[in-house]
Amino acid sequence: MKAFIHPTAILENGVVVGDDSSIWDNVHIRRDTVIGRRCIVGEKTHISYDVQIGDLVKINAFVYICTAVTIEDGVMISAGCIFTNDRFPRAANSELTAQRDSSPDEHTRPTLVRAGATLGAGCIIGCDLTIGRFAMVGMGSVVTRSVPDFHLVLGNPARLAGYVCRCGQPFARVSGQEPQDSDYGCGVCGLRYQLRGGRVESLAA
Repeated sequence: MKAFIHPTAILENGVVVGDDSSIWDNVHIRRDTVIGRRCIVGEKTHISYDVQIGDLVKINAFVYICTAVTIEDGVMISAGCIFTNDRFPRAANSELTAQRDSSPDEHTRPTLVRAGATLGAGCIIGCDLTIGRFAMVGMGSVVTRSVPDFHLVLGNPARLAGYVCRCGQPFARVSGQEPQDSDYGCGVCGLRYQLRGGRVESLAA
């Protein structure tokens, strides 16, 4: 089925939206961005140019996604999430005689959100980092470092709080010290994981 584009949405030249995706009211998508199949982009979200978004991605309302962000399949980006791409931004040149160009340059840093990850409401995501597969960032967190696969991080700055299953439920918590290296099972769906030195890997069923 062809994508649904709300009449108030603005899609600039070169934007590609996959089949069965929905772009809701007052969304603005800048030029040459690619959005995959069966995605949802919520109202009043802004997606900058040349952003790459995979299939089955849910982007809630009031999200800001800047240039140099790549989002893989099955990612959840909750309401009010903000991405960044410059560690030391300035509005003007050193002499304050002209505005700096907003085009990507040597200061622009990429961010990759891997498949299945969730970013909670109101998160701020730093640049030049990776959010790992099926990782989860708690609401209101400020992410300043990369988040490994299956890790749950919370706070400002975001810190390890536990480990989460593919289904989204925590299977181990961190309280004072990290859990011991061991095999763990999700109490909700039964999937099993191996934790070794802070690295999580799925175990075969």
